[in-house]
Amino acid sequence: MQFRAIIGQEELKKHLLESVQLGRVSHAQLFLGPEGSGSLALAVAYAQYISCENRSSHDSCGECGSCRKYEKLIHPDLHFSYPFFAKHKEDTAQLFISEWREAFLGNPYLGLDAWRNSLDAENKQANINIAECHQIIQKLSLKPFEAEYKVLIMWLPEYLDKAGNTLLKLMEEPPQKTLFILVAEQQEYILTTILSRTQLVKVPALSDTEVERHLLSLSVSPERAKQLAFLSEGNVQVALNLVNEVESDNFALFTDWLRMTFGDKGPIILDFVEQISKSGRENQKAFLRYGIHFLRECMVYLSGAKELIRLPENEYFVAVNFSEKVLSLAKAEAIIAELEKAHYHLSRNANPKILFLDVSLQFVKILRFNTLPEGIQYIGI
Repeated sequence: MQFRAIIGQEELKKHLLESVQLGRVSHAQLFLGPEGSGSLALAVAYAQYISCENRSSHDSCGECGSCRKYEKLIHPDLHFSYPFFAKHKEDTAQLFISEWREAFLGNPYLGLDAWRNSLDAENKQANINIAECHQIIQKLSLKPFEAEYKVLIMWLPEYLDKAGNTLLKLMEEPPQKTLFILVAEQQEYILTTILSRTQLVKVPALSDTEVERHLLSLSVSPERAKQLAFLSEGNVQVALNLVNEVESDNFALFTDWLRMTFGDKGPIILDFVEQISKSGRENQKAFLRYGIHFLRECMVYLSGAKELIRLPENEYFVAVNFSEKVLSLAKAEAIIAELEKAHYHLSRNANPKILFLDVSLQFVKILRFNTLPEGIQYIGI
């Protein structure tokens, strides 16, 4: 991938180009940016530029043997690591390399949900396991085959568990001309031992204008492109989902959950807990993340800034109605806190049935009986 194919990020592109031209290529870098910002695409373009046989001052040539292989993600000195859904403890990312190439080449702005939808993930939880770490060590112990640098791009190192510590020695004392590029979205979930050994490269979210221009290039009408760019919050993956009208059941399921807990409908709540507990951890975490997003938009409305709400029309009207009749800023804050705790515990293998029942009961206390956690001051409905 060439830099010119990436949406926006002009200042960052300039910085990356200059670092190569001045010979200031750090052996371990962390590209940190929100989903859909192009951080993964930038990492690939950066690696391609470093390996290009005839690079210019502004981009890789796109025509040499190295570039042609990079464009297909088949260069022998380019390696990828990413979260996957292992069926056996010895499984590694290499088992899914064909699916990975297809997913990235089809959409360089993909998020974890899009990636798992391209796999037979079933109810498994994504991670980067110890077997993958051992294979990384084995791959990078070899000398480069063709290019000057051997490159490992690890997407979402947040999914490295403690097994990631096996990579520390390799990152501290890498073989000559070896480059680690970690591409992350949430810095707080990266092992501190890994984080401390990398040079941080911050990738900002794209502006509404940049996303709008991209949608216009896909023949989306100007009016719709502007609307979808605003709703996407700089996330190209979300914008593409909206263009293709890819919808999940999270909106209907989450608002139903709010209604049943506000009404203190015990039997219906138990049915909901049974249903959601069978959906798989990644689906459950995506559901909780949606709920946090929805309630934050409700807080924007309650704060008197309704023109800043980023929700599709049908979700917007439900958010406004619920905010006016049921919510307060304090209640929304309290529910978000419960959702964030639930997401944390799910990531650490909490029992989903017990967890969602507990969160439901907390919702009832907050919405029905105005019982707010300590430290959150009640503000009237």
